[in-house]
Amino acid sequence: MKRQFVAIVVIFTIGLLANAVQANAQNKIGYISLQELVANMPEYKKAQGDMQEYQKALVQQGTDYQQAFIDKQKAFVTDSAKMTSPVKEVKRKELNDLYVKWTNFVNQEAQQMMNQHEQELLAPIQDKAVTTSQAVAKENGYAYILPKEQLIAFPSADDILPLVYKKLNISPAKDAPAEAPKK
Repeated sequence: MKRQFVAIVVIFTIGLLANAVQANAQNKIGYISLQELVANMPEYKKAQGDMQEYQKALVQQGTDYQQAFIDKQKAFVTDSAKMTSPVKEVKRKELNDLYVKWTNFVNQEAQQMMNQHEQELLAPIQDKAVTTSQAVAKENGYAYILPKEQLIAFPSADDILPLVYKKLNISPAKDAPAEAPKK
């Protein structure tokens, strides 16, 4: 009877250990640098080119506003002697409005437009990176994936970035860009 009891306890203990190992395996934790992933995606490289072109267009628009202000200001200075006081007042207001439009564009509007355009370009790329990372995590039995940038210490074995590169058929850059895309 004592042997049967010991055998039952051993079997029960083995069962508990097996369940603990299985539960532990189901709670694998990995990490990934989404910034590095996104920066190495071909879509991001194309988006960077698009953002540079858009920035050039915004700079040109600011330059056009500046030139329009300078031209109107020169015309005002040249013709102001021939103008009546009410006409001068209207022209000064026109100049002031043009100056405000130019400075607002350069100091605020252009940056807001650039940020909005960047977000529109990057959102689908970031979504693809997250979705693919989630799929790789599920396929490889990871219960949790943490952002590498938030970790202080981590084992290299739990970095899923190489698995995600493989799934996306991306060869990581030898010198991964230090510049991270904005969220």
